[in-house]
Amino acid sequence: MKRLLLTIIALLFAAAFSSGVYAEEVKYTTHIKPIVEKMCAHCHGADAPEIKEFKKDKDKYKAVHKGPRMDSYAYLIQFIGWPDAGAVMRRLDDGKSTKDGKPGNMYEYFGATDEERQKNLNTFKEWVGNWNLKKWPDVTKEDMDKLKLAY
Repeated sequence: MKRLLLTIIALLFAAAFSSGVYAEEVKYTTHIKPIVEKMCAHCHGADAPEIKEFKKDKDKYKAVHKGPRMDSYAYLIQFIGWPDAGAVMRRLDDGKSTKDGKPGNMYEYFGATDEERQKNLNTFKEWVGNWNLKKWPDVTKEDMDKLKLAY
């Protein structure tokens, strides 16, 4: 009886750990920042314009392969929450969340292989929490409350 109880307890622990119940929380500093530095900083780094400046002259910046600055937590979350709600999700999505099945325009730059892109995308999805492609004003308070974005 004691052996059966120990076996059951061991199986429960194994199931809990393998299912991700005790998985490490995805954080900006630990998980997201390294991806951004590797995959995004050459266009969205410290030398990229802030969002207001970028929007004033998009063509100028696109001509030199610069997008809006996203090299810090504060800059990046502007494209998830406010003022550009869902922009990161729309651009990095693999097409599985879209009606037309087309990936976002930045998905192809999110890794050298589809495996790497999927791994990075899954990390971002876990970090964001509420992966939706809505823009303002369609984003609701409930949508915003579901964002994780751990630092």
